[in-house]
Amino acid sequence: MERPDDRIASALRFTTELVAWVAAPWALSEYSWFLAALAVAALIGLPTVFATPGDKKQVIVPVSGTVTILLVLIQLAAAVIAAWVVWPAYAAVLVSILVATTLVTERRRWQWLLSTDRHTV
Repeated sequence: MERPDDRIASALRFTTELVAWVAAPWALSEYSWFLAALAVAALIGLPTVFATPGDKKQVIVPVSGTVTILLVLIQLAAAVIAAWVVWPAYAAVLVSILVATTLVTERRRWQWLLSTDRHTV
């Protein structure tokens, strides 16, 4: 199975990641600056370090496709939950729509990540 062309999914995924990187620390900063910093480190650092071979050009620590999908789901959950905690309802609704759209567009990539006969280009 060849890696699908996921330019639109990648753009939506990256936009959602940006939302998570801003909203999660913002939400946590009310409780602890340390938790806010830890959230940024985890949300940016984990996907940077752990990646599925063929999904990124440079892989530091190779992991299965399941782990990559779980890391994306953490980003999506952080974006939605934090948006509802810190932003007005209209902004949280827009983030929720963004995340739902991202989930739909990620399906082909996730099928590729889970396939046993995955080929890289």
